[in-house]
Amino acid sequence: MSTTAISSESARRELGAGFGGHLTAPGDGSYDEARKLFNAMIDRKPALLAQCTSSDDVAHVIGFARTHDLPLAIRGGGHNGGGLGSVDDGVVADLSGLRSIAVDADARTVRVGGGCTWAEVDAATNPHGLAVPCGVISTTGVGGLTLGGGMGHLTRGYGLTIDNLLAAEVVLADGQRVTASADSERELFWALRGGGGNFGVVTEFTFRAHPVSDVVGGPTFWPIEQTEQVLAAYREFLPTLPNNATGFFCFHHVPPGPPFPEEIHMRKVCGIVWCIVGSDEEAEKLMAPMLDVGEPLMHGAGRVPLPELNSAFDPVYSPGDQWYWRADFVDEIPDEAVARNEEWATNMPTWKSGSHIYPIDGVAHQVGADETPWAYRDTRYAQVIIGVDTEPASAPALRDWTVGYWEALHPYSAGGAYVNFLMDEGDARVRATYGDSYDRLARAKAGYDPENFFRVNQNIKPAS
Repeated sequence: MSTTAISSESARRELGAGFGGHLTAPGDGSYDEARKLFNAMIDRKPALLAQCTSSDDVAHVIGFARTHDLPLAIRGGGHNGGGLGSVDDGVVADLSGLRSIAVDADARTVRVGGGCTWAEVDAATNPHGLAVPCGVISTTGVGGLTLGGGMGHLTRGYGLTIDNLLAAEVVLADGQRVTASADSERELFWALRGGGGNFGVVTEFTFRAHPVSDVVGGPTFWPIEQTEQVLAAYREFLPTLPNNATGFFCFHHVPPGPPFPEEIHMRKVCGIVWCIVGSDEEAEKLMAPMLDVGEPLMHGAGRVPLPELNSAFDPVYSPGDQWYWRADFVDEIPDEAVARNEEWATNMPTWKSGSHIYPIDGVAHQVGADETPWAYRDTRYAQVIIGVDTEPASAPALRDWTVGYWEALHPYSAGGAYVNFLMDEGDARVRATYGDSYDRLARAKAGYDPENFFRVNQNIKPAS
């Protein structure tokens, strides 16, 4: 069957009664809406979108794609910067129908369907006074963030998301369903914790949760002209914090709306977005040294439920914007890098563009370099640069600024980058990102997907 011959009706007949999900193909009225991605700069036209509701559905879709020799993309939340949750003239296995969540408050564990977002996990765990380490935007899919590593507000205190993964239900390239854990399919379990979607489709995750409910969180902003002073102080200050406290550094425009004071709307700023698990008194004491640096425009940190902090960026970064990304791991931030950050951040092309520098020390450093594929356990930061705007006409300017900023900073980097921040940057960047873990990942790939069926991703080719 050629891709042009696929219709939802013909695919439904072939998949049979065993497929319980929803199918969308070109010509269907909902096709254009169904194929949209979070990053509107990416415009893919798949031959078939299959919304799955079970692992059986996923196995059926894998079989369909293999029978017709079609590439398969896996979509969880659809946030992937490079648009790898879709594929031209191929099949998309959309996991958004896999939304079950079960919290075991006594055991402090939570089982999460492969199509869930972090907002849904937060909503299920927070009433029990629990949280799973996640990212910083709650509309992000659980699957994509987890399989790439998972860093965010709780990394210093509780490790990466992969450090809290206890088990995964996986559908392999041959349709077989297995459970990967410390006791079963151990090499697959190792590979999943950072190796991306190269090894199978995860239909359910089991996570360890932690006693986190409210936090002291929110931003402190300084004029961008104070970057040299503030970032130089931050690089010395952050490592001195206890693991229950963190704050990532950022460059932004102040959003033009509440809760930000009107007099600073659209000001270019540098800042820290805090997250402290502790009392108000402890948090005030921990933040105080940075509040004495320069002259902050605002200090907006206060006690909030963790889900509120984790969703704070959601209104700014809603689906449908144009996005271009670049990223690197960073061991140190020398004076020259501070100057380059100020230079490029001062020239942000749009008000939604910016950069974040995420700390990844603390508990994340207590995991051995060979325990997961995350190859940069001894690095201290991950920086991401984002060019973002609502207008398609802005795409060239977003790309040029983002790449220029990255090229100015790359000489000060550790070499690789957080895989979830990569665009389509080629095999060399994937290899650099996995470093010493790459060869073992390639051997695991040869064992679980020797034909490289799962290749619409930051691809790890099977070892020959």
